[in-house]
Amino acid sequence: MLKLFEVSGFKNFNDTVCLDFSDVREYQFNTHCITSGLIGKAIIYGKNAIGKSNFGLAMFDIVSHLSVKNVTPNLYDYYLNVASKNEYAEFHYVFQFGENLIDYRYRKDDRQSLLYEELILNDELLYSYDYENNSGNMDNIKQLAPTLNWAFQDTDCILKYVVNNTVLEDSHPLRLMMRFVNNMLWFRSLDENRYIGFKTKRNDYYEFMFNDTTLHEFEAFLHSSGVDDNLTVKMNADGKKVLYFDTEPALPFFRVASSGTRALYAFFYWYKTAKDVSLMFIDEFDAFYHFELAESIVSILEKMKNTQVILTSHNTNLLTNKIMRPDCYFILTKDKLTALANATTRELREGHNLEKLYMSGEFNG
Repeated sequence: MLKLFEVSGFKNFNDTVCLDFSDVREYQFNTHCITSGLIGKAIIYGKNAIGKSNFGLAMFDIVSHLSVKNVTPNLYDYYLNVASKNEYAEFHYVFQFGENLIDYRYRKDDRQSLLYEELILNDELLYSYDYENNSGNMDNIKQLAPTLNWAFQDTDCILKYVVNNTVLEDSHPLRLMMRFVNNMLWFRSLDENRYIGFKTKRNDYYEFMFNDTTLHEFEAFLHSSGVDDNLTVKMNADGKKVLYFDTEPALPFFRVASSGTRALYAFFYWYKTAKDVSLMFIDEFDAFYHFELAESIVSILEKMKNTQVILTSHNTNLLTNKIMRPDCYFILTKDKLTALANATTRELREGHNLEKLYMSGEFNG
């Protein structure tokens, strides 16, 4: 699991912004939001244009150079913070797998090329390398992979090079880290057809509904979400299978469905096809949802026991201890990300109305 993430110099983040998943309080309610002592479910709030989307992109930058999974083009345009004194963005991840800790830090320039990379395994430096000067401390990584050719001038990432070309046990922390990164998933509920990670291609996005069982499950999901229409799959004039509303005449789903209904389709697709996802970040997850439906979606996501889930939202109806807890709600401002539990001197209890406190400015300090 991801234990800590920090970013600086990226897009609108000049200063270091940190999300510490290990900052867990001793609340005795909604314990399902905590997994192995780390925050497993979180919602991030913040004003428009404050950087909620960019924070998710920052967290998923690691996918671009450690995996071959999809990174939708143009999401990482205007990469560096324009006010930064440094000519790089720095990313810092700490992963926890059982008793093992991996501390991974790297820097990239405006072309998104690695400038520096460092990995510490269980408090011991495995390697550090300066790509600009072609120098670093490689002693321990060479001991781990003694048979590799270390004249790697053309290697774009040492960690990927080592893991992909070395026989390591599946339980080795580096293997676990790479598997975690390969199974990360970022997407928007908005109908933008954009995503990062988990898959190399999403070529089954429309076709996966052609299975009768899946079709009926989605139909039931829509009904439970307040959409009463039934669905069917028919051949169109070009002889291709297409999803329709089961009306007379039948209406093509993706041409007439509302933005909210299409957002439900996007969510259902990923929920059904990405059950092995390690970390799921859904940006503006409830942009088109009624507040009751948003609560229902959160309830579904909370049942994904082995998946860390991060949502961004403006919906203050979700700010309640009935759904999560104060150490799982975060407020993003210009220069920091703060859990509600740390945003006030008040000792927050289960009976507190978090939404009312938020609206009154309790967490502005």
